[in-house]
Amino acid sequence: MSKDMLVNDGIRAREVRLIDQDGEQLGVKSKIDALQIAEKANLDLVLVAPTAKPPVARIMDYGKFRFEQQKKDKEARKNQKVIVMKEVRLSPTIDEHDFDTKLRNARKFLEKGDKVKCSIRFKGRAITHKEIGQKVLDRFAKACEDLCTIEQRPKMDGRSMFLVLAPLHEK
Repeated sequence: MSKDMLVNDGIRAREVRLIDQDGEQLGVKSKIDALQIAEKANLDLVLVAPTAKPPVARIMDYGKFRFEQQKKDKEARKNQKVIVMKEVRLSPTIDEHDFDTKLRNARKFLEKGDKVKCSIRFKGRAITHKEIGQKVLDRFAKACEDLCTIEQRPKMDGRSMFLVLAPLHEK
């Protein structure tokens, strides 16, 4: 249901198909009759389906309805998960200790539930030996395989090769 619903005197239709607060259909009524019925019940007349022929109006407490909608929206936003992508940059000629440090950081990110993008930037003529970068990324993925799955296999993008790892269990 949309945020800007037509309520009470804001309804322009002459006739509406009326539904009471208990969900029972009262049939097609004139707008004036529907407003009087809603007023007797100390509730609002809310247009819920303006495109129907005739438009459908419901008798309800509009303030309470809006409050419930806001609560549902807030709950839905709270349950949404933000996926964070962390990047680990490697080089084709990375030393063992540097590799271990990068690996330790990547494992930490994966344990926290973040995705990890491992990238290798080829400088100068190193791009002619893409297989070296491929081996480094494969070794990196192999070392992390207990914590993650490979979401995207090693792939060239310009002068960079990258691989995306996703954690096995989400946050």
